[in-house]
Amino acid sequence: MPKATYLECSLCAARLDAGKIANLCSCGGPLLVRYDLDAIRPRWKRREVSNGPASMWRYSPVLPPADASIVTLGEGWTPLIHTRRLGARIGAEALWVKDEGLNPTGSFKARGLACAVSMCVELGIKKVAIPSAGNAASAMAAYAAAAGIEAHIFMPRDVPQANYLECKAYGAHVTLIDGLISDCGRMVAERGPAEGWFDVSTLKEPYRIEGKKTMGYEVAEQMGWELPEAIFYPTGGGVGMIGMWKAFDEMERLGWIGSRRPKMIAVQAEGCQPIVRAFQENEPRSRFYEGAHTVAAGLRVPKPLGDVLTLQAVRESGGTAIAVSDDEMLDAGVQMASDEGIYGAPEGAACVSAARKLLVSGFLKPSDRIVLYNTGSGLKYPEAYSTRFPRTASSEQDKLGGLITPR
Repeated sequence: MPKATYLECSLCAARLDAGKIANLCSCGGPLLVRYDLDAIRPRWKRREVSNGPASMWRYSPVLPPADASIVTLGEGWTPLIHTRRLGARIGAEALWVKDEGLNPTGSFKARGLACAVSMCVELGIKKVAIPSAGNAASAMAAYAAAAGIEAHIFMPRDVPQANYLECKAYGAHVTLIDGLISDCGRMVAERGPAEGWFDVSTLKEPYRIEGKKTMGYEVAEQMGWELPEAIFYPTGGGVGMIGMWKAFDEMERLGWIGSRRPKMIAVQAEGCQPIVRAFQENEPRSRFYEGAHTVAAGLRVPKPLGDVLTLQAVRESGGTAIAVSDDEMLDAGVQMASDEGIYGAPEGAACVSAARKLLVSGFLKPSDRIVLYNTGSGLKYPEAYSTRFPRTASSEQDKLGGLITPR
């Protein structure tokens, strides 16, 4: 008996049966998992949540897999860190960083893939495929390995080396493509049916969003069930923001929070900003962003499938969409590391620069409680950060190190 009551198309509102293999709606819209929250509400009290495990599975009553199907590596329940020095530097009196880089495989992608792969186990799926700019591939490879499922991964050839090596180590079948994530996605779509692959591309199945929505449950719980005034989220595919927006609605219906919502702020790279452009042009969906380029691999998504849902969350919350340059995000990443000891991915660091800009412009007040999501570990991005710290023999320490030879 599935936990979910049905799957609902996010575009046409058509309903599909829960507990069956599904990708997109026939209209092409992403599917969302729906629960009977009125039935769950009296059985699951907010005060009982803290009795659950220190992982995202503490919210299991609103996650789709049965307990026996769960594949977990300890994902979720990441720290929410009050960053006083960084806050003072950018003009914020109450700044927190939700550090998703401490998840298994080093990014927030672990949440979504843990849930999706668990549902693959439940539904009897034996082969999965994914296009990825890096971190989603690493996460899928890890959870597929843990579940004993065959993984097929398609990544741009210039993907960070750390992600490529991870996927190979986990035993995945990896194909490198001369192109963008959109080109990788096309290959998965073309080959998948004949190969018998279940496509776990962003929003092309309904379960990754369920794992990612737990970021919204966690920030509410960690802030005493009072949501902040603003949430900054690095937005490539946009599923994290869409998931949190869904979580806030579920929590209100469960009676756990009120109707007030944070300003949802989508952060993109100047070299790839389809959501920012659509927001500024007051369009309901984005256009393909030609010539997409950025060192933040997770932000290099030229046409996100979830653009309509992302833009809805931004607009309904009174938020905004903003782009920052690669230089700004890398400098911010170094600053976050040196001020707070948080070595964040460029995607997460982009939120620091974006917050500074919106505080200076007056869009946010210094007294606003602000949460920035660092979606991954900086350890995944040695190539990007090496531009800030080139290795030379110019220093006396380096010269001395060069004289030391192994015994």
